[in-house]
Amino acid sequence: MKKILFILLSGMQYLAVSAQGFRAPAYPLINHDTYFSIWSTTDKLTDAPTKHWTGTDQSLTGLIKVDGTAYRFMGNEEKTYKTLIPTSDEENYQTKYTETQPASGWENVQFNDADWKNGIAPFGDNNADKTSWKTKDIWVRRTFTLNQSDFKKLYLKISHDDNVEVYLNGEKVYSKTGWVQKFVFIEIDDVIRKNLKAGKNVLAIHCANTAGGAHLDAGLVTEPVSAQKANILVADQTNVDMNATQTIYNFTCGKVDLTLTFTSPLLLNDLNLLSRPISYISYKVKANDGKTHNVQVYFGASTDIAVNTSMQPVTTQKYTSNSVAILKAGTVEQPILQKKGDDVRIDWGYMYVGVPQSYGSNQYVSSSTDAFNNFLQNTTSSNVKEGKHLVLSTIIPLGKVSSTPKEQFIMLGYDDLYAIQYFKQNLKAWWKLDPSKTIESELNAAARDYTSILKRCTDFNQSLQKAAVAAGGENYAKLCVLGYRQSISAHKLVKSPQGEILFLSKENFSGGFINTVDVTYPSAPLYLVYNPALMEGMLNGIFYFSESGKNTRPFAAHDLGTYPLANGQTYGEGMPVEESGNMLILTAAIAKAEGNANFAKKHWKTLTTWADYLNKEGLDPANQLCTDDFAGHLARNANLSVKAIVGVGCYAMLAEQLGDKATAEKYRNNAKEMVGKWMQLADAGDHYALTFNNKDTWSQKYNMVWDKVLGLNLFPKTVYEKEVKFYLTKQNEYGLPLDSRKTYTKSDWVLWTAGLTDNQNDFNALVNPIYKYTVETTSRIPLSDWHETTTGNKVGFQARSVVGGYFMKLLEVKLSKQ
Repeated sequence: MKKILFILLSGMQYLAVSAQGFRAPAYPLINHDTYFSIWSTTDKLTDAPTKHWTGTDQSLTGLIKVDGTAYRFMGNEEKTYKTLIPTSDEENYQTKYTETQPASGWENVQFNDADWKNGIAPFGDNNADKTSWKTKDIWVRRTFTLNQSDFKKLYLKISHDDNVEVYLNGEKVYSKTGWVQKFVFIEIDDVIRKNLKAGKNVLAIHCANTAGGAHLDAGLVTEPVSAQKANILVADQTNVDMNATQTIYNFTCGKVDLTLTFTSPLLLNDLNLLSRPISYISYKVKANDGKTHNVQVYFGASTDIAVNTSMQPVTTQKYTSNSVAILKAGTVEQPILQKKGDDVRIDWGYMYVGVPQSYGSNQYVSSSTDAFNNFLQNTTSSNVKEGKHLVLSTIIPLGKVSSTPKEQFIMLGYDDLYAIQYFKQNLKAWWKLDPSKTIESELNAAARDYTSILKRCTDFNQSLQKAAVAAGGENYAKLCVLGYRQSISAHKLVKSPQGEILFLSKENFSGGFINTVDVTYPSAPLYLVYNPALMEGMLNGIFYFSESGKNTRPFAAHDLGTYPLANGQTYGEGMPVEESGNMLILTAAIAKAEGNANFAKKHWKTLTTWADYLNKEGLDPANQLCTDDFAGHLARNANLSVKAIVGVGCYAMLAEQLGDKATAEKYRNNAKEMVGKWMQLADAGDHYALTFNNKDTWSQKYNMVWDKVLGLNLFPKTVYEKEVKFYLTKQNEYGLPLDSRKTYTKSDWVLWTAGLTDNQNDFNALVNPIYKYTVETTSRIPLSDWHETTTGNKVGFQARSVVGGYFMKLLEVKLSKQ
């Protein structure tokens, strides 16, 4: 009965959200690069604060006042805490610690820790940690004195790697096996909270490093009374929809209707516009009762957009530049390109809120509480110059609004000053290649060209939608829309010191690496469809790494470093067949898309080295990783072998385009011979196996799609047909598993696998469960490409560029017409 009730409730939830124009796991709002990337993770824009893709709050708020009545239509109150004893993001506190097993009672207030060492937090094995901890265990005692103890709520604020036990005045308040990526807030039980006393207390922690990194940082906070005002009503959201470059909300705010549109003009055929880090937030308001109403709109942007943690102090400025009124904020410290890693936000450069001066807007900087109060009470406080967790506020008076819509816009921008470090040289973003350009000139240009840019976006949105529906149907088109901004905004566009375009990805929540080849590979179809020059920009750095002599291995590198520092591979080992195959296939795809092999010709010596490696080592791969490295090492991987075969075939194709017929014939014959052997080694009757040595296994042969898309004709069509027929017997509710080992899948690979068939029904049968996953998953994050096919929940990863792989069917259609 419970199961039936769950199914009914799930179905009702699905019907409710599908009544909207688009239900996404998370909704893209501001999307430019991996640092400037803000999302809504709820179906209603008012249900939660907006967030950076990592999940950290980066609050955008919106209010509208109609004849004096205020409605909130964007964002929600952020959960804020009052510090009792700070963590290291607030101050570098000193505490007692030991790495030797202490005597019993070490967690109690009266324990004598005089012989313990003194250390400054945080503790760990990272360069950012103040006290080095490289042993297995650490014990920490933090003694503190309070003036009062009657707190209504008490929270432990902690970040730890790995296993931890925490005690407050001798009572255990928290334990966890495993680690957390960022600070978490754990409410302390009331009984233990009441043991807190005015005077001396102790927070005692034992942390064990079981594998990987080590880290420990902890403090105590309380939750203050909510600052939300009762006289603000919540607007009624009536719809949310998405297209390639926009997310559009509709609200009823009493007697007026509001259309709120977020536009990030990521047009891949215009590199200057693509690189310009400015998004539009447009307001279109009209009366819904046939009368005229006085309307004001409020927009607030938290300065947390410009920090890694909310405890970093910021400095602000208010000024005008030509026709634009501007608010600016950035950290006081400005540690340019000093932080790297995965769960990290930018804390250098400056954020900007710009609005046309002609609107007569009122702009100010304040605390989050004063931001709303000033709008509600029609007052203007003095601007705050420095502080923490501030808000940049803009009030736009729309005046009298009737049934004829009024439309105005605000611009949100970010100037990162320097974007990427490339082999020890700091590079600026592409839009700054012209030294005469400043963020102010770009804000003015964006304001001037607002109408024409939105027209270009509309035209592109419609073109993409039409092409995707024609290629794969309505659900396929929605997946392409869902992937478009997410994929692009996981990259940064710069120019190398050698004058080459670099379009560098960050491997979001899967290591934080920069320009990872096996992330570039699945992302590629989107860029091959709309601008192959960007595809070149995804390969140029890897070629340079080898051709400069910095990488001497006979196979392609895995990555160029840890974002944003591209100084050489930081991944622990190579993926020889994987990365060499990827580079050869993508170079051939560029040649096919551009109609010439000029790019390949520049790198022919390197490509030859990699092709020879695949020719020798690729057919029956040794025990090594492939792009699905989360599944572990695997020997005799049949799908990895397919990649090697296709890579050799691609080299032959390139040689043919370059007029070297002898080389083309030699390598094509090699590839065809490898195919024959592969079919014998992998044959498992009604399908082809996961590994050559175990016929009771199976796997998606997604690498084979390039044989079809590039027209190599290496594998018989019967191989595609046999595999697809078998896959259709292995489907789960939310998709086809990656292989026979687990029930999880990678959605990008499923869409590639679907490309093996020319039968629309079979294509739909493989694609529709992936679409079902996106509209039903309870993992409310920027889309995870790695999910569980039985539950629809994410397994890992989020906000990655690989969803550009959804465009594989569109790429096939495009290349078939050339």
